[in-house]
Amino acid sequence: MSAKDKDVTVVHLIRHGEVFNPEGVLYGRLPGYHLSELGVKMAEHVADHLADRDITYVAASPLERAQETAAPIAARHNLEVATDPRLIEAKNNFEGKTFGVGAGALRNPRYWKYLRNPFQPSWGEPYIDQVVRMTSALDSARDKARGHEAVLVSHQVAVWIVRSYIEGRRLLHDPRKRQCSLASLTTFTYEGDRIVSVGYSEPAKDLLPSKAEASSRTQFGA
Repeated sequence: MSAKDKDVTVVHLIRHGEVFNPEGVLYGRLPGYHLSELGVKMAEHVADHLADRDITYVAASPLERAQETAAPIAARHNLEVATDPRLIEAKNNFEGKTFGVGAGALRNPRYWKYLRNPFQPSWGEPYIDQVVRMTSALDSARDKARGHEAVLVSHQVAVWIVRSYIEGRRLLHDPRKRQCSLASLTTFTYEGDRIVSVGYSEPAKDLLPSKAEASSRTQFGA
C-alpha cells in the first residue's frame, strides 16, 4: 500500500554529517563550518539509503554543514534544497569557545551566569522556542510532501528536543544520552495531520567515530 492510499506522509529529520573542526570549538550558528571529508561520505551514505524512497521535498538549515548534507539527497531525487531558517542550530552563548571545566570557557567566571538555569536553558535558546519552530518546520514539510516523503536536515539539539517533545519526554536532559548520532534519521510518520510513529536509524553507522571521540567533541550539540 502506498503512502497516498492512507494519506500517509513521512518526514525524515536528519542530523548533518561530521564537521571539519580541528580546534574543537562549539561552532553553533557561526558561519564557515563545513562537512569534513568523512562528513561528505556520511551524507552520501544517507543519500544512497534514501535513493529509492518517494521523496518530493528536501529542506535544510541555512548553515553550511546542513546544506552540504542535504545536497546529495536532493540530487538523487532531482530536487532543489529549500532553505528553512526554522531548522537552524540552537543559539548558544558559548559559540566560538571550547567548553570544559579544565581548559574551556567554564574557567572564566563571566560565563557562569549562563549556567544558572539548565531547565530553560540559560546558556542559549529556550527549549520551548526550539519546539515551536521545529514543529512548525515539520508541519510545513508534511504539507509540502502530503502523501509522499520529505527530508529536513537540522542539528542535534533541535532534532532531539522536538523528538522529546513529541514523545512526551521532559526537555531537560543529559546531552550525552541523546539518540541522535551524526547523519542519523529521526523519522516521523503521519496519518493525515497526526504523527502516528517515530523511528530512528543510522545509515552511516559504519562511519561514526568512536563513542570516546564523539564525547570529546560535543556537549551542547552541533
